[in-house]
Amino acid sequence: MINYICLCYYFDMMKWNRHTLLFVIILAFMVALPMPLWAQSYRAPRTPDDRPDLNGIWQALGAVHWNLEGHSAGPAPLAELGAIGAMPAGLGVIEGGRIPYQEWAAVRQKENFTNRLQLDPAVKCYLPGVPRATYMPLPFQIVQTPEYIFIAYEFAGASRTIYMNRPDMEAPVDTWMGHSRGHWDGETLVVEVTNQVADTWLDRAGNFHSEELRVVERYTPQSPYHLLYEATITDAKVFSKPWTIRVPLYRRVEENIQLLDFRCVEFAEELMYGPLSSEPQDDK
Repeated sequence: MINYICLCYYFDMMKWNRHTLLFVIILAFMVALPMPLWAQSYRAPRTPDDRPDLNGIWQALGAVHWNLEGHSAGPAPLAELGAIGAMPAGLGVIEGGRIPYQEWAAVRQKENFTNRLQLDPAVKCYLPGVPRATYMPLPFQIVQTPEYIFIAYEFAGASRTIYMNRPDMEAPVDTWMGHSRGHWDGETLVVEVTNQVADTWLDRAGNFHSEELRVVERYTPQSPYHLLYEATITDAKVFSKPWTIRVPLYRRVEENIQLLDFRCVEFAEELMYGPLSSEPQDDK
């Protein structure tokens, strides 16, 4: 009470009237609101067809690519890597905290984690799939048109096309990056991803899926500099129910920012093929 009286006295001394005081109090309250609630009223810049403009280069931060679930820091899969290859701690990005595995699948995930250096498809430079491509520790670029949205990923030169005007289009075959069909829900880009092969993982911790995976992504602008990425994952063969992750994506704003090459096949050749990866040298 004394603090309130002192505050009022201060504003009176500064010759501020009651309306100004009320404005300051409301402004202070708004600033104190959580960011997601504050960002609900954000309206993104528009494209010529009056859609939210998502064009740009984006990147996820943090330890989500190591493990979607909350986790402590851990050692590297090879002792020789020391602290360089160690896993940083992460708070997790899953609604509810845990992936709802069926019993057999939970056992498989633990086996994957134990043998991650040999089994993780990304070690061999295989395409990462969706949603993993979104939060790998490398940037990606969105190129937007009314009919198509193209996403290029730095990791392994992966890419995919989101078809915005073909809601009934089916994929002829399953692929590593799947089949993406999108539509707009107000300020949010909604993408349904199907027809992914079962070989990709969801992170470095061995979290996996089957060929029945279906992912519904939502990209919602929250400010000029970040998007809220949400992905709801459904796979009745592996999980007991659908589950959702939420990851902020940040705009890369460096001068002359661009995607660079990380075509990692050549880095994995010796791992995969051993002596066969090198051309034999002619004897002289």
